[in-house]
Amino acid sequence: MKSFSIKNVRIFATGALLGLAVCSQVQAGEITVYSALEEDEIADYLAVAKKSLPDIEINVLRLSTGDLGARIIAESANPQADVIWGFAVTNMADKKIISQLEPYKAANSESLPAQYRAEDGSWFAATGYMGAFCVNTEVLKSKNLPMPQSWADLTNPVYKGEVVMPNPASSGTGYLQIAAIIQGAGEEAGWKLIDDMDGNMAQYTSSGSKPCKMARAGEYAIGASLSFVAMKSVEMGYPISMVIPSDWAGYELEASGLVAGSKNKEDAKKFLDWTLSQEAAEVYAKYKAIITIPGSKPSEMATAAGLPENLSEVLYPVDFAKSAMERPEILKKWSATTAK
Repeated sequence: MKSFSIKNVRIFATGALLGLAVCSQVQAGEITVYSALEEDEIADYLAVAKKSLPDIEINVLRLSTGDLGARIIAESANPQADVIWGFAVTNMADKKIISQLEPYKAANSESLPAQYRAEDGSWFAATGYMGAFCVNTEVLKSKNLPMPQSWADLTNPVYKGEVVMPNPASSGTGYLQIAAIIQGAGEEAGWKLIDDMDGNMAQYTSSGSKPCKMARAGEYAIGASLSFVAMKSVEMGYPISMVIPSDWAGYELEASGLVAGSKNKEDAKKFLDWTLSQEAAEVYAKYKAIITIPGSKPSEMATAAGLPENLSEVLYPVDFAKSAMERPEILKKWSATTAK
């Protein structure tokens, strides 16, 4: 079991140890936060948060998106969390989860563009992540392959066996990619594109970051992955070019909200307010391609990798409610399409 502390912050990577913390009576100045953010970024964010919230002990349970959703639903009759933090909005939209949230308009939330917050105040998203291709320029050169610019390009037979992407059934990144394709191209054309790309796929991975890591290691020419991993790979000196697909660049928002059954709502609200602060935005830049807080600037790493400053120009306007509702049917059809 992996756990560590940051003075007034405790982070647990699994549910077992957290149970010891939340089964005891929660005192004023102590909150329990459920999150799907990565452990390293949680640690950095909270190291900053504790300076603004020195009197609040923040206990964080970190689980993968799927596991966290299942836990929230399982605890619906007796909620154990005060706050849900950094959870995929596509999953947050599940009626069994969204019904457990109490509308709260956190400080600065109304300054967010409308697409980054619920109209009723049940959730807001300070950050998000987007898909991108990690293209190994050395492999392209050695095999005389053209630089891909779009999903449609990946159907070109010259890329056969040179493309890897995440399995949407196990990876949120994989799902946001195919959801954007289907919504952008339309049902018939979208599924035809996915079917045509399947002919070139070397494999589907369980992780959203793995395709980029495989591409930067030279195992394959192209990894359909996350923009952050692409930017980090460029910064680390790998022969990687980040390509934002010119047709349908999918993305996901990381939503936060107040749990209706919270036993310590005032401190929970203070924490939610902090997640939209400028000091939070500054540390988000170390990890996020998408920061929705007005006035946020891209990091030097993002600029060096070529991330556009105005992401609205490249992101496909995903209908998250539609994406959530159609998920079971899309995954079923994807499995049938790629099972050949």
